[in-house]
Amino acid sequence: MSSVIAAISTPSGPGGISVIRVSGDAAFEVCEKIFSPVNKKKKLSCMKGYTACFGHIVSENEIIDEAVALVFRAPLSYTGENVVELSCHGGMYVTKLVLRAVLSAGAKPAEPGEFTKRAYLNGRIDLAEAESVMEIISADGKASLNAAVMNLGGHLSAKIKKIKSELSEKQANIEVWTDSPDDEDFAVDIKSLRRTLEKAALELEGLVKNFDSGKILREGVSAAIVGAPNAGKSTLMNMLSGEDRSIVTSVPGTTRDVVEETVKLGGVTLRLADTAGIRKSGDEVESIGIEKAVDRLSNSDLVIAVFDGSKELDDDDISILKKCENLKAVAVVNKNDLNTVADEDEIKKYIPDVIEMSARNETGGEQLEKTIERLFSADKSDYNNLSLGSERQRQACFNAFEDLNSALSALDSGVTLDAVSVEINSAIGELSSLTGESAVESVVDKIFEKFCVGK
Repeated sequence: MSSVIAAISTPSGPGGISVIRVSGDAAFEVCEKIFSPVNKKKKLSCMKGYTACFGHIVSENEIIDEAVALVFRAPLSYTGENVVELSCHGGMYVTKLVLRAVLSAGAKPAEPGEFTKRAYLNGRIDLAEAESVMEIISADGKASLNAAVMNLGGHLSAKIKKIKSELSEKQANIEVWTDSPDDEDFAVDIKSLRRTLEKAALELEGLVKNFDSGKILREGVSAAIVGAPNAGKSTLMNMLSGEDRSIVTSVPGTTRDVVEETVKLGGVTLRLADTAGIRKSGDEVESIGIEKAVDRLSNSDLVIAVFDGSKELDDDDISILKKCENLKAVAVVNKNDLNTVADEDEIKKYIPDVIEMSARNETGGEQLEKTIERLFSADKSDYNNLSLGSERQRQACFNAFEDLNSALSALDSGVTLDAVSVEINSAIGELSSLTGESAVESVVDKIFEKFCVGK
């Protein structure tokens, strides 16, 4: 018999309603101790699933609040257990009083992610689907939300299980042959085995390669704003973020550290970093900032290189352009409200996408937005592409991919099928850990401890 757990499932702070979720075999009995229906003939334990009842929360013979009790019956609930959701008024004080009443009636406080963990343990969802719950909660755009919803709907799990099933079939074939190697009826079709291994390896390789694109959907694009001093980097940062995040002066070298902000530009989330002006400098402090700027330039998903369009390109500008060559970058020729003299043809030799704008006058932003959306359209255009949701999933897929390559190499080298079988079995184990069928308890606990309380 599962214990009864309870937690506030809505965000902290004033609101229209708050929801206290209660789950466990005796959830109805616990809630009946503190919930008094207006219709005295009703009892939560006698209500049908997916029905609601209006009443009062009562503690020590005192009415705390009005509430609506929504009943879910096992196994057709989120956790697979009996569940009651108490919706009361949204003040934090009254919400805590209601939770305290539920706990006094026999429930215990839920651990982080314990509701979703119980859904996993009760077979309502697998481990990959459970991880997608947090992806949905943290989604900040359509692309990341759709990818998470697909995973919660079981699309990723279905693909993994299909691959595993095909491998298991070949594995069973090899094991039967091992028991009766001289029986022609059990002979292994090597060509068919190879096709299955190659197909599975290709599909897993695709998932691994798509992980970085999926990561961009979930976490956003790391974007470094770089350029020579006084090119207008900080003004551009303030324009894009909509607030004065960076100090703007006419004195070169004002920005000496990295200033960061997350902004939404069209359908792309940018994790912007305004960096120190890149130039030759004898100032020790400024040099440290320049080193950080160069490091950000080299390691960001996107470089926004800013040039002062009112003056000709100099050695510092050319040095920056050379660093941007072959990187995903956009060149911003700033200060087009003045006479533009910078050689844009020279810039295009290193960065094909060149945009004229005036960050000070906030013009040209729309073109910058469209360009960035186009640059990352391949990463987000197909919302139906399956995407691995975590580093744990990526590692399991990669390990299985490596195992299958080892199995194919074993086939090529002519070793016995027993050795091939070992590699296939290892790949199957990795895929089983991805969906949670063979995940160890410590891994499961680590996944759910990242969840919020109440989910």
